[in-house]
Amino acid sequence: MALLSGKIVVITGSSRGIGRGCALEAAKQGAKGLVLHYFGDEATTEEVKTLQSEIGDKFTAESIAVSGDIAEEETSKKIVEEGVKKFGRIDVLVSNAGICPFWDFLTMPREIWSRTRQVNLDGSFYIMQDIANQMKAQEPQGGAIVAISSISALVGGEFQCHYTPTKAGILSLVQSCAVALGKYNIRCNAVLPGTIATDINKEDLADPKKRQYMESRTVLGRLGAPDDIAGPVAFLASDLAKYVTGTGLLVDGGLFVNLQ
Repeated sequence: MALLSGKIVVITGSSRGIGRGCALEAAKQGAKGLVLHYFGDEATTEEVKTLQSEIGDKFTAESIAVSGDIAEEETSKKIVEEGVKKFGRIDVLVSNAGICPFWDFLTMPREIWSRTRQVNLDGSFYIMQDIANQMKAQEPQGGAIVAISSISALVGGEFQCHYTPTKAGILSLVQSCAVALGKYNIRCNAVLPGTIATDINKEDLADPKKRQYMESRTVLGRLGAPDDIAGPVAFLASDLAKYVTGTGLLVDGGLFVNLQ
Protein backbone atom coordinates (compact mmCIF):
# COMPACT_ATOMS: atom_id res chain seq x y z
CA MET A 1 0.00 0.00 0.00
CA ALA A 2 1.38 3.40 -0.98
CA LEU A 3 1.91 5.69 2.01
CA LEU A 4 -0.17 8.59 0.68
CA SER A 5 -2.74 6.72 -1.37
CA GLY A 6 -5.65 9.00 -2.29
CA LYS A 7 -4.32 11.98 -0.33
CA ILE A 8 -4.41 15.63 -1.41
CA VAL A 9 -1.02 17.17 -0.65
CA VAL A 10 0.02 20.84 -0.57
CA ILE A 11 3.75 21.59 -0.88
CA THR A 12 5.15 25.10 -0.56
CA GLY A 13 8.39 25.99 -2.31
CA SER A 14 8.02 23.04 -4.67
CA SER A 15 10.00 24.22 -7.70
CA ARG A 16 13.35 22.80 -6.66
CA GLY A 17 15.37 21.13 -3.91
CA ILE A 18 13.56 19.54 -0.99
CA GLY A 19 10.15 20.78 -2.11
CA ARG A 20 10.55 19.21 -5.53
CA GLY A 21 11.75 15.98 -3.95
CA CYS A 22 8.72 15.92 -1.66
CA ALA A 23 6.37 16.47 -4.60
CA LEU A 24 7.84 13.53 -6.53
CA GLU A 25 7.79 11.31 -3.46
CA ALA A 26 4.16 12.19 -2.69
CA ALA A 27 3.20 11.27 -6.25
CA LYS A 28 5.21 8.06 -5.99
CA GLN A 29 3.43 7.23 -2.74
CA GLY A 30 0.02 7.40 -4.39
CA ALA A 31 -1.16 10.94 -3.72
CA LYS A 32 -4.32 11.70 -5.65
CA GLY A 33 -3.70 15.43 -6.01
CA LEU A 34 -0.79 17.84 -5.55
CA VAL A 35 -0.96 21.58 -5.01
CA LEU A 36 2.47 22.87 -5.99
CA HIS A 37 3.26 26.31 -4.64
CA TYR A 38 6.17 28.31 -6.03
CA PHE A 39 7.49 31.87 -6.13
CA GLY A 40 9.92 33.33 -8.58
CA ASP A 41 10.63 34.41 -12.10
CA GLU A 42 9.87 32.91 -15.50
CA ALA A 43 12.61 30.32 -15.01
CA THR A 44 10.97 29.13 -11.80
CA THR A 45 7.62 28.86 -13.57
CA GLU A 46 9.27 26.63 -16.17
CA GLU A 47 10.78 24.48 -13.42
CA VAL A 48 7.32 23.87 -11.98
CA LYS A 49 5.91 23.06 -15.41
CA THR A 50 8.71 20.54 -15.87
CA LEU A 51 7.92 19.05 -12.47
CA GLN A 52 4.24 18.73 -13.38
CA SER A 53 5.14 17.03 -16.64
CA GLU A 54 7.39 14.57 -14.82
CA ILE A 55 4.64 13.78 -12.33
CA GLY A 56 2.11 13.34 -15.11
CA ASP A 57 4.41 11.04 -17.09
CA LYS A 58 5.39 8.78 -14.19
CA PHE A 59 2.47 8.79 -11.77
CA THR A 60 -1.33 9.01 -11.56
CA ALA A 61 -1.45 12.16 -9.41
CA GLU A 62 -3.07 15.31 -10.78
CA SER A 63 -1.34 18.58 -9.97
CA ILE A 64 -2.00 22.29 -10.02
CA ALA A 65 0.56 25.08 -9.62
CA VAL A 66 -0.09 28.14 -7.45
CA SER A 67 2.32 31.08 -7.49
CA GLY A 68 2.87 33.73 -4.83
CA ASP A 69 5.13 35.08 -2.11
CA ILE A 70 4.57 32.89 0.94
CA ALA A 71 5.53 35.87 3.13
CA GLU A 72 2.27 37.55 2.10
CA GLU A 73 -0.90 36.46 3.89
CA GLU A 74 -2.97 36.37 0.72
CA THR A 75 -0.73 33.71 -0.82
CA SER A 76 -1.63 31.06 1.74
CA LYS A 77 -5.32 31.84 1.34
CA LYS A 78 -4.94 31.50 -2.43
CA ILE A 79 -3.20 28.13 -2.05
CA VAL A 80 -6.03 26.77 0.11
CA GLU A 81 -8.79 28.18 -2.08
CA GLU A 82 -7.35 26.82 -5.31
CA GLY A 83 -6.51 23.46 -3.74
CA VAL A 84 -10.02 22.98 -2.36
CA LYS A 85 -11.61 24.24 -5.57
CA LYS A 86 -9.72 21.60 -7.56
CA PHE A 87 -9.66 18.64 -5.18
CA GLY A 88 -12.37 19.29 -2.58
CA ARG A 89 -10.18 18.92 0.51
CA ILE A 90 -6.59 18.99 1.79
CA ASP A 91 -5.08 16.05 3.68
CA VAL A 92 -1.40 16.97 3.95
CA LEU A 93 0.65 20.15 4.13
CA VAL A 94 4.39 20.13 3.58
CA SER A 95 5.48 23.63 4.66
CA ASN A 96 8.85 23.84 2.94
CA ALA A 97 9.31 27.31 1.41
CA GLY A 98 12.31 29.10 2.86
CA ILE A 99 15.44 31.15 2.15
CA CYS A 100 18.94 31.29 3.59
CA PRO A 101 21.06 34.16 2.24
CA PHE A 102 24.38 33.63 4.05
CA TRP A 103 25.56 36.85 5.70
CA ASP A 104 28.04 38.09 8.27
CA PHE A 105 26.18 39.06 11.45
CA LEU A 106 27.95 42.37 12.04
CA THR A 107 27.26 43.71 8.56
CA MET A 108 23.87 42.12 7.91
CA PRO A 109 21.36 44.68 6.62
CA ARG A 110 18.15 44.80 8.62
CA GLU A 111 16.14 44.04 5.50
CA ILE A 112 17.92 40.65 5.21
CA TRP A 113 16.87 39.83 8.77
CA SER A 114 13.30 40.93 8.11
CA ARG A 115 12.93 39.16 4.79
CA THR A 116 14.31 35.87 6.16
CA ARG A 117 11.92 36.00 9.09
CA GLN A 118 8.97 36.91 6.88
CA VAL A 119 9.52 34.07 4.42
CA ASN A 120 10.64 31.32 6.79
CA LEU A 121 8.63 31.93 9.95
CA ASP A 122 5.74 34.24 9.04
CA GLY A 123 5.11 32.25 5.86
CA SER A 124 5.06 28.99 7.81
CA PHE A 125 2.56 30.43 10.28
CA TYR A 126 0.25 31.74 7.56
CA ILE A 127 0.07 28.52 5.56
CA MET A 128 -0.18 26.29 8.63
CA GLN A 129 -3.01 28.37 10.09
CA ASP A 130 -5.00 28.52 6.86
CA ILE A 131 -4.52 24.82 6.08
CA ALA A 132 -5.41 23.85 9.67
CA ASN A 133 -8.67 25.78 9.44
CA GLN A 134 -9.50 23.89 6.25
CA MET A 135 -8.61 20.55 7.86
CA LYS A 136 -10.82 21.39 10.84
CA ALA A 137 -13.78 22.33 8.62
CA GLN A 138 -13.73 19.41 6.19
CA GLU A 139 -15.32 15.98 6.51
CA PRO A 140 -13.76 13.76 7.61
CA GLN A 141 -11.98 16.21 9.85
CA GLY A 142 -8.20 16.19 10.21
CA GLY A 143 -4.93 15.90 8.37
CA ALA A 144 -1.15 16.01 8.71
CA ILE A 145 1.17 19.02 8.71
CA VAL A 146 4.90 18.51 8.18
CA ALA A 147 7.12 21.59 8.39
CA ILE A 148 10.71 21.68 7.17
CA SER A 149 12.84 23.05 9.98
CA SER A 150 16.61 22.41 10.06
CA ILE A 151 19.46 21.07 12.14
CA SER A 152 20.12 24.81 12.44
CA ALA A 153 17.24 24.92 14.92
CA LEU A 154 19.59 23.10 17.33
CA VAL A 155 23.01 24.58 16.57
CA GLY A 156 24.43 27.97 15.66
CA GLY A 157 25.94 29.06 12.36
CA GLU A 158 28.40 31.90 11.86
CA PHE A 159 26.68 33.17 8.71
CA GLN A 160 23.17 32.11 9.72
CA CYS A 161 22.30 34.41 12.63
CA HIS A 162 19.12 35.40 10.80
CA TYR A 163 18.27 31.88 9.58
CA THR A 164 18.73 29.71 12.68
CA PRO A 165 16.17 31.63 14.79
CA THR A 166 13.52 31.13 12.10
CA LYS A 167 14.14 27.39 11.95
CA ALA A 168 14.03 27.13 15.74
CA GLY A 169 10.79 29.10 15.57
CA ILE A 170 9.32 26.63 13.07
CA LEU A 171 10.13 23.73 15.38
CA SER A 172 8.51 25.53 18.31
CA LEU A 173 5.50 26.46 16.15
CA VAL A 174 4.99 22.82 15.21
CA GLN A 175 5.13 21.73 18.85
CA SER A 176 2.54 24.29 19.93
CA CYS A 177 0.31 23.57 16.93
CA ALA A 178 0.38 19.88 17.81
CA VAL A 179 -1.09 20.76 21.21
CA ALA A 180 -3.62 23.19 19.74
CA LEU A 181 -4.80 21.01 16.86
CA GLY A 182 -4.78 17.47 18.21
CA LYS A 183 -8.46 17.78 19.20
CA TYR A 184 -9.27 18.21 15.50
CA ASN A 185 -7.29 15.10 14.47
CA ILE A 186 -4.58 17.27 12.93
CA ARG A 187 -1.03 16.04 13.49
CA CYS A 188 1.91 18.47 13.33
CA ASN A 189 5.53 17.42 13.00
CA ALA A 190 8.81 18.83 11.74
CA VAL A 191 11.72 17.40 9.80
CA LEU A 192 15.16 18.83 10.58
CA PRO A 193 17.49 18.28 7.61
CA GLY A 194 21.24 18.36 7.95
CA THR A 195 23.38 19.48 5.03
CA ILE A 196 21.38 18.79 1.89
CA ALA A 197 22.86 19.58 -1.51
CA THR A 198 20.43 22.14 -2.99
CA ASP A 199 20.54 25.54 -4.67
CA ILE A 200 20.83 27.24 -1.26
CA ASN A 201 24.36 25.96 -0.67
CA LYS A 202 25.54 25.05 -4.18
CA GLU A 203 28.17 27.83 -4.26
CA ASP A 204 29.71 26.65 -0.99
CA LEU A 205 29.62 23.02 -2.05
CA ALA A 206 31.22 23.85 -5.40
CA ASP A 207 34.49 24.18 -3.49
CA PRO A 208 35.87 20.59 -3.32
CA LYS A 209 37.59 21.20 0.01
CA LYS A 210 34.43 22.57 1.62
CA ARG A 211 32.36 19.72 0.22
CA GLN A 212 34.83 17.11 1.46
CA TYR A 213 34.84 18.75 4.89
CA MET A 214 31.05 18.72 5.12
CA GLU A 215 30.92 15.09 3.98
CA SER A 216 33.51 14.08 6.56
CA ARG A 217 31.40 15.54 9.39
CA THR A 218 28.53 13.13 8.78
CA VAL A 219 28.55 9.60 10.15
CA LEU A 220 27.36 8.25 6.78
CA GLY A 221 30.15 10.08 4.95
CA ARG A 222 28.01 11.88 2.40
CA LEU A 223 25.79 14.91 1.98
CA GLY A 224 22.05 14.49 1.83
CA ALA A 225 19.92 14.74 -1.30
CA PRO A 226 16.31 16.00 -1.49
CA ASP A 227 14.94 12.45 -1.65
CA ASP A 228 16.67 11.69 1.66
CA ILE A 229 14.27 14.21 3.21
CA ALA A 230 11.24 13.35 1.09
CA GLY A 231 10.96 9.81 2.46
CA PRO A 232 10.77 10.84 6.13
CA VAL A 233 8.31 13.60 5.19
CA ALA A 234 6.07 11.04 3.47
CA PHE A 235 6.25 8.80 6.54
CA LEU A 236 5.22 11.59 8.92
CA ALA A 237 2.39 12.57 6.58
CA SER A 238 1.12 9.01 6.34
CA ASP A 239 -1.10 6.86 8.52
CA LEU A 240 1.97 4.88 9.57
CA ALA A 241 2.71 7.90 11.78
CA LYS A 242 -0.89 8.24 13.02
CA TYR A 243 0.27 8.41 16.67
CA VAL A 244 3.17 10.78 16.01
CA THR A 245 2.65 14.49 16.64
CA GLY A 246 4.66 17.37 18.07
CA THR A 247 8.00 15.83 17.20
CA GLY A 248 11.05 17.01 15.30
CA LEU A 249 12.75 14.30 13.26
CA LEU A 250 16.46 14.93 12.65
CA VAL A 251 17.46 13.69 9.19
CA ASP A 252 21.14 14.55 8.90
CA GLY A 253 23.20 11.47 8.10
CA GLY A 254 24.53 11.50 11.66
CA LEU A 255 25.90 15.05 11.57
CA PHE A 256 24.46 16.12 14.92
CA VAL A 257 25.72 13.12 16.92
CA ASN A 258 29.14 13.62 15.37
CA LEU A 259 29.26 17.20 16.66
CA GLN A 260 28.99 16.09 20.30
